[in-house]
Amino acid sequence: MRVGLFVTCLIDLMRPEIGMSVLDLLESAGCEVVVPETQTCCGQPGYNSGERSIARDLAQKFLDEFEEFDYVVVPSGSCGGMVKAHYGDLLRDDPELMGRFERLQPRVYELTDFLVNVLKLDKVPGTFSGEVTYHDSCSGLRELGVQAQPRALLGLLPGVTLTEMKDCQACCGFGGTFALKYGDISTAIVDEKCANIKASGAPTVVLGDLGCILNIEGRLRRTGDRTTRVLHIAEVLAGRSDK
Repeated sequence: MRVGLFVTCLIDLMRPEIGMSVLDLLESAGCEVVVPETQTCCGQPGYNSGERSIARDLAQKFLDEFEEFDYVVVPSGSCGGMVKAHYGDLLRDDPELMGRFERLQPRVYELTDFLVNVLKLDKVPGTFSGEVTYHDSCSGLRELGVQAQPRALLGLLPGVTLTEMKDCQACCGFGGTFALKYGDISTAIVDEKCANIKASGAPTVVLGDLGCILNIEGRLRRTGDRTTRVLHIAEVLAGRSDK
């Protein structure tokens, strides 16, 4: 099985260790993983800002780079949601590109969805131990139906205790360009999320989208919390959270 890994620009630039964790997970499950070197952005920032021509060019670029693979895996509900839920809107006026997208779309998966529903993993290489709480990222949950999958994977680690926080499905306030345009509102939302994380009593919050990680961890640190760990689920499952 040849899998194209769309690393995402945030992971590439900010937390490459998450990408390495994804690679570990896929290769340990027997996948041949290819990371196209020319990949860049999924186009979501442009799309959200009304720059449809730029987003469309990036959608076509994505097709050019990934349509040859058996599957495409994206370790981000936000980027995965952009591809699966919004490329059709961008490409609908071009029958040739739309046809290519329709053939690729069913093979594009968010990471945990792929691990559970395609690979059907019954074990993972990580050995994480401790209590965690889980934040459901908006795009993964609402556009891709990712909710049970990460919890099922955490359940494969016998040392993990999952304690659900209040309003685990509520937004963290990042929302891509939303956090830039509406900083005060974004801060109020993430403050509520941080309060719920702390109230859960779990020393670690796990999630599947780096945008949410940067927003939550950044706010925790700026408000004096130096101890709560904020980890991508790939780091936990691959055993790279202490590396």
